[in-house]
Amino acid sequence: MENLMEMESVISVQNLDHFFGSGQLRKQVLYDINLEIRRGDIIIMTGPSGSGKTTLLTLVGGLRSAQSGSLRVLGNELVGASAGKLTQARRKHGYIFQAHNLHGSLTALQNVRMGLEVHKGISPREMNQRAALMLEQVGLGHRANYFPDDLSGGQKQRVAIARALVGHPKIVLADEPTAALDSKSGRDVVNLMQTLAKEQGCTILLVTHDNRILDIADRIVHMEDGKLARNEELAPLS
Repeated sequence: MENLMEMESVISVQNLDHFFGSGQLRKQVLYDINLEIRRGDIIIMTGPSGSGKTTLLTLVGGLRSAQSGSLRVLGNELVGASAGKLTQARRKHGYIFQAHNLHGSLTALQNVRMGLEVHKGISPREMNQRAALMLEQVGLGHRANYFPDDLSGGQKQRVAIARALVGHPKIVLADEPTAALDSKSGRDVVNLMQTLAKEQGCTILLVTHDNRILDIADRIVHMEDGKLARNEELAPLS
């Protein structure tokens, strides 16, 4: 039964506290967070600026070291984890951020291919084939050789999604992925994330202020003042 629970719960947060700074400047930013996220779920995290959403996202992603409590991601404990273990953990995730973070000197294809370069045993030819296929899936096969400056905001974000998903990660972490987009582009982007992630069976944890996209969530987690204020399961759409 325990093994089954571990398989189902890809992110398990228990009594998690987090602090910034040290000495007299030490400030607590997360308080006693408890959260279980199942495989294949789409979880949207909401809350005002400064409520701790992005801090929690970066801890789950291994971008900073968790300090106290328990934070198990894909069965690995990240509280007190070494730099090497955090690096290994990061390789299992896909990241999509507000500012897409594409390399301006690389084509769309080359940017997507970067999502495969942390994985061993894939030939350059296969990397190119998989990157090209992923761009087709996000509707940008015809833009494979374009540079970011020649793409619209929505197209850049779709390239970022392709880069995040090309390695078939078990978890996708997204921080305000629609903030810089108009309503139609934002809706297209999250629909695409939802479709591709469901096809790949991965879990999405998405931070947003955009109330227009809440309907894609299986569950909405609301943060306030560093605490988990609400954790609401949504009824499936009929």
